[in-house]
Amino acid sequence: MNWFSDKKIAVFLHILAWATFILLPLYFIHENGGMDMFFIQRIYFRTIIYILIFYINFFLLIPWLLFKGKKLQFYLILVALVASLYFVNESVNRLVFVNEQQQLNKVFDRAAREMKPPKHPWKFDIYNYLFTAVLVSGFSIGLRMNGRYIENEKKRKELEKEKLSSELALLKNQVSPHFFFNTLNNIYSLTEINTKDAQDAILKLSKMMRYLLYESEKEDTTLSSEIDFLKNYIELMKLRLNDKVSLNVALPAKFKDSKFPPLMFISFVENAFKHGVSYREPSFIDIELNVGHEKINFVCRNSLVSKTENDAGSGIGLENIRKRLNLLFPGKHRLYINQSDKAFEVELEIINI
Repeated sequence: MNWFSDKKIAVFLHILAWATFILLPLYFIHENGGMDMFFIQRIYFRTIIYILIFYINFFLLIPWLLFKGKKLQFYLILVALVASLYFVNESVNRLVFVNEQQQLNKVFDRAAREMKPPKHPWKFDIYNYLFTAVLVSGFSIGLRMNGRYIENEKKRKELEKEKLSSELALLKNQVSPHFFFNTLNNIYSLTEINTKDAQDAILKLSKMMRYLLYESEKEDTTLSSEIDFLKNYIELMKLRLNDKVSLNVALPAKFKDSKFPPLMFISFVENAFKHGVSYREPSFIDIELNVGHEKINFVCRNSLVSKTENDAGSGIGLENIRKRLNLLFPGKHRLYINQSDKAFEVELEIINI
């Protein structure tokens, strides 16, 4: 059982708030000359009234009326509740706390020696009751509204997560049919030239497919698994490159491993190979990943030789990554994208991982 669940924390905070509300009068009474039993009984019965106002409002009136748009009925019933409970309070005082008025007179006599007492004590009592009742009602409305907002935000994030999961599944299928087709063709050619290289390529391809089929199903994989996936992808893509392509790759060999969402970088890398490679003129791809203390910095630069719209800048590519970053690393990431006529650059920084 999770003893730190949201509901248990909420119950604890309610108990703490009411305990403070109950104990403060004891402190003030003690500071003003002692604790009279009748006066204390009156205060705590009034506290029970405030608790009733708070929870009737919190559990009944707000969800049944205010949240359903029936504002007029809500405020009318709330006013009626506050007024009726005041009369209940006064009736109980007269019937049960028979010496209550005498104790109040003692209090005001004591106050008369130190300050000017109110001319009409009953008016002061009504004002005090109404002020506290309004305060308690407002607090219950604010607390309930905040709880509703948090609940709606939680549902929104769950729906967003479900949507991103389906988009991630689509992204997996997009990585990429033509890549696997070309890689298999290259491996087929290698079998006649260099059997060992062909075997190594098949092993890398199988590791990639295993990662796509199994690891990426999880909400989190590991950073080392994600880097291994990128290494295998880049090594297989190198099979189709010629001498006109300058490929520079800097991936960390040693780093502190941690949980990390899958397929976070692949759209950028695939986009670089798709639009940054020319077999007729010089072109380049630079990929760099640095892992520091609670910080990841990924940079991918490539020449822009394809005139078609880049995958990472449209459709599921970049939009999917933006959504996932906002959901998984809110306020903890920076994504910079720069594009010119001849080059495309992406820089992603994730902090506090």
